[in-house]
Amino acid sequence: MQTNDPALWRSFLPWPSAETHKHARGRLVVVSGRAHQTGAARLAAHAGLRMGAGVVRILCPPDAAAVIAPAVQAIMLTPFASAEALGREASGADAVVVGPAAGVDEATVANIHTLASTGAVLVIDADGLTAFKGRTGELTDLLDRDDILTPHEGEFERLFPGLLDQGREAAVVEASRRAQAVVVLKGAETLIAAPDGRVRRNPNGSPWLATAGSGDVLAGMIGGLTAQRMESFEAACAAVWIHSDAAARFGPGLIADDLGDILPRALAALR
Repeated sequence: MQTNDPALWRSFLPWPSAETHKHARGRLVVVSGRAHQTGAARLAAHAGLRMGAGVVRILCPPDAAAVIAPAVQAIMLTPFASAEALGREASGADAVVVGPAAGVDEATVANIHTLASTGAVLVIDADGLTAFKGRTGELTDLLDRDDILTPHEGEFERLFPGLLDQGREAAVVEASRRAQAVVVLKGAETLIAAPDGRVRRNPNGSPWLATAGSGDVLAGMIGGLTAQRMESFEAACAAVWIHSDAAARFGPGLIADDLGDILPRALAALR
């Protein structure tokens, strides 16, 4: 197992050139939950924008639009009323983050079914994983090799019951093989696995990340890099390391809202 280190992926980071325009930097979509569950999507979208995605759009249920609109500026906003409408609005995206505060219900399942047909890289987190508890095969049948699952251990156990009994490394490798997608098993030492057998251990985990919303930021960061067409495994490895580095730079008092604003410093140190 490799140790995750910038030397492995720094050269793949998608820096813009003088001729780059916003659409060339990738189009990221983040799917929001209902009106009382919009914070997670806003955190993810802000992080994706900070990571360099050129155009970021939140797609939300109609009742959430009036809540989100006053809270975003460079991030665009489009309501959708059905899974079919969501698919149409997301059809031009390069990457989609779905799951943060999405709701553990059939609507989330239907949304992911629809998004799987868009061709975008899917970053599935939180409720997007838990909604498929007991129906893992249904989820994995939807995935491509460039899609990314980002569970903490509880969510991992719901999707792959009993697999953690063999140890975290063996479990994440097997989960990635079964899913035929990248799996990010979050924790004090986050593990990132690809379906081709690559696996990395992240060494710079920060205790300041033990705060609500930090995982939503990570999902948005991964989405921001994959929207710029960085290969999914390397994008996940880079985002996990940068996420922890940003937290360490901020230190005590960190809340998830701070992470997006500290990312420019973490990125500048890598350039």
